[in-house]
Order: sequence, then structure tokens, then C-alpha cells
Amino acid sequence: MRKRQHVNVNALCFETFSGEMPRLEPGRVVELEIGCADAQFLFERAAKDPSRTYIGLEIRESLVNEVNKRAEAENLPVQAVWVHASLHLSDLLPPQSVRHCFLNFPDPWFKRKHRDRRMINESLLRQLHPILEESGDVLMQSDVFDVALDAMDMFERCDDIYENFVGPW
Repeated sequence: MRKRQHVNVNALCFETFSGEMPRLEPGRVVELEIGCADAQFLFERAAKDPSRTYIGLEIRESLVNEVNKRAEAENLPVQAVWVHASLHLSDLLPPQSVRHCFLNFPDPWFKRKHRDRRMINESLLRQLHPILEESGDVLMQSDVFDVALDAMDMFERCDDIYENFVGPW
């Protein structure tokens, strides 16, 4: 079955959160991937260390359903949540609950008129900061140079709350 690759993140259906809240277990480290797609990255991490909770946020509902079915079938602590992260991230997770956040290969949205659809924006980064543990970290990676530069620029705009451990770009 063909899956839609892109979603108009500005659609009205995303303004209200209608997904399921993630289930957190006290004492378990939480790792978060925003834009998890099929959550292969989280499944690989969960297979190596099942003592943690792995939460994937995804804007495509069909992928969320598949991830949750797979997690149940494989008995791994992976959960996917259908959500527009830039709008509802702060509603999903309590303050200082996430140790590691991953932003892996976000959609590039190459056209200038679609640039506002990019996942990494100031709203997302400002909502992400409070849910990170005090020593929590964010890893962003992209195979599209312009997307990586734009993401770095977004983090630089939020330099009052984020520190680049690698050094200035």
C-alpha cells in the first residue's frame, strides 16, 4: 500500500490534539524521536536497551498505527503518538521527563513557499526545552545541507535555552 510521504502541517485538523497520550512508567528513562515515521530507529534502540521508554511522534496517523501494532507484536517499549509536535508537544510530556530527543532527517520542504512547513521551528524548540531533563540533549541530523543549516539557525535563535556542545557552526 502506498503511503503519503508529505502532509500539509498547516491543515486545520491538527489544531486540536486527537491522538492518545503516551504512557510513562515512573523511573524509566524516556527517549523521544520527533518525526519517527516507521520508528525503525526507536525499535533498534529498544532492542538494545528495553529498560527505557521510547516515544515517537508522527504526523501521519497510518504510520502511528503500524508502529504501535509492531511494538505490541515484538513486545518492545516503543509507542507512537499521532500529533503535530510543534503545536502540542508541551501538552504530551511532563516537565523534565525526556533524557534524549532525536530529530532524524526531517522532511526538507524544498520550495520557498513551503518553508513554513518544516518541522524544526522556533515553536517546537521552545516547547521541547521544558520537557528535557536538566542534562537532557537533542540530536538533529539531516542529509540535506540546507535543512541542516536552517535547523542550526533555529537552535542559534534559541541560544538562551540551548547550548551547542559541538561548537558554533
